[in-house]
Order: sequence, then structure tokens, then C-alpha cells
Amino acid sequence: MTVPHDISNLQSRVNAALREHWKAFLIEGILLAILGLAAIIVPPLASLAVTIFLGWLFLISGIAGLALTFWARRLPGFWWSLISAVLALAVGFILLTRPTQGTLTLTIVVGVYFLAEGVATIMYALEHRRELSQRWSWLLVGGLMDIIVAGIIIAGLPGSALWAIGLLVGINLLFGGATLIGVALAARASN
Repeated sequence: MTVPHDISNLQSRVNAALREHWKAFLIEGILLAILGLAAIIVPPLASLAVTIFLGWLFLISGIAGLALTFWARRLPGFWWSLISAVLALAVGFILLTRPTQGTLTLTIVVGVYFLAEGVATIMYALEHRRELSQRWSWLLVGGLMDIIVAGIIIAGLPGSALWAIGLLVGINLLFGGATLIGVALAARASN
């Protein structure tokens, strides 16, 4: 069978690339960790930066969507494409002109997401506790933690809008950076 050979070939190429470019992974990891720590230290600034970044993404996608919609105006779905592009433009404009309110809205969405994710994870853990034997409790704890985070964010509104997005992005950047640092150091050690 050729699948194991292809997988081992792919693994060896990935390992070779990691060993060859470990310094790039290390530098990227350090930069991500520094940005993550900065976001954790000053979460209001990071929350505002994320909101403004999303505003620009929506605005640019709305402009591109309008251009493509009018370019392909004879194709089916013109009006739906037009509505989608106008909505993206509007959301981008609102996030850029009113970033504080945009941060509040994003925080509400994140809080609701954590709540829904927590409930879904708990339900999954309870439904599969036989198949997962003792490991189902880890899913249960993860779901409970999601609900606790959601409760902290939602109960703290509107004040939590100042720190929630920035703190969560900072934690993500810090752990992502630490992971890349670990990968880089492991690749260097295997040289």
C-alpha cells in the first residue's frame, strides 16, 4: 500500500523543513509571545486594535464584493451579492467610526459563543461518557470552564468589553508563540 510511504515521505519533508528553518519559527514564536504578553498587559488597547482590524477587513471585503458584484452583474444572485457587499461595507464603516461600540458588540458575541460552546461540550461529554471512559470528565471540565468564562464576560458587561477581547487574543498569541518556540527548539535539537 502506498499511503504509509506517502505519509512517511511527507513527515520526513516536514521535519527537514523544520530543521532547516527553525530560526524563523523561533523568531515568529518570540514575536507572537511578546505581542501576546502586550495584549494581556494592556487588554483595552488590544481589544480596540482587534475591532479596528476587523473593521478594515469588513470594509475591504465590502469594496471587493461591490466591485465583483457589478463586474458579474449578469450572473444569478446579483441582488444577494449586492446586499452582502453593502452589509460588509456598513459593518466595516461602523466598526471603524465607532470602535468602542463595536468592541462591546464583539464582546457580547464572544460571550454568547463561549456559553454555547460550553453547553455543547458538556452535552457531548455526557452523551459519550461510556465511549470516552474516564476522559469524558476532561470534556465536562472544559465545558464548565467555557460557561464560567461566558458568565464572567456577560455579567461584566459593559465593562468587560474593555478587556475581554484583548485578553483572549493575548492568551491565544502567547500560547501560539510558546508552541512555535517549542517546535523551533525541538527542531534545533534534532539537528
